[in-house]
Amino acid sequence: MKSEYTKKNILVLPHPNLRKKSVKVHVITEETLQLVENMKAAALDWEDSRPNEVAVALAAVQIDALERVVIIREDFDDKENQRFIVLINPEVTKYEGDIVTDQEGCLSVKDVYGLVPRYEKVRVKAVSIDGHEIRIKSPSPFIARILQHEVDHTNGKCFVDHITRDEKAFSILTKNGELEPVEYEKVVKMGILNLKEE
Repeated sequence: MKSEYTKKNILVLPHPNLRKKSVKVHVITEETLQLVENMKAAALDWEDSRPNEVAVALAAVQIDALERVVIIREDFDDKENQRFIVLINPEVTKYEGDIVTDQEGCLSVKDVYGLVPRYEKVRVKAVSIDGHEIRIKSPSPFIARILQHEVDHTNGKCFVDHITRDEKAFSILTKNGELEPVEYEKVVKMGILNLKEE
């Protein structure tokens, strides 16, 4: 199965569909398999254009498909390994450990990163691409963060929605790959914050 999808198919804030809830997948069809291929193609094309970033994960809503499908990179350190794990209908069944604040970015939020509080451990259940139920106990705080971030996407929530009013939480990625603090007013002007929800 091939895909013509590219980074241009990835929605970016303030696109309103990124804040819509996705629907459950009841049957895994050829369309579901094609959706996964489209997601992979878009994520990898995005990565090819970003020398300082890795396409760690993507939710279907980010390519404008409101279905509860998520892909997560098999190996975050090896850009040569372009395989992804597919989670269908993922949901967090348990939050554990401390709440830790760390940097997060998103393919749908251009160049802006934020300090987001998340649980350091989660348990997730989902369905594999073969239709089998899978249960995941996050092996590290980083993977726990990714899982929470992606499940949020399926519920119409972006990482910036956790820190909408935190004026010191935001950074911008410079051309040399460094994160530098950015003025809150600049972030507001970008239109990526959902200030109406408050």
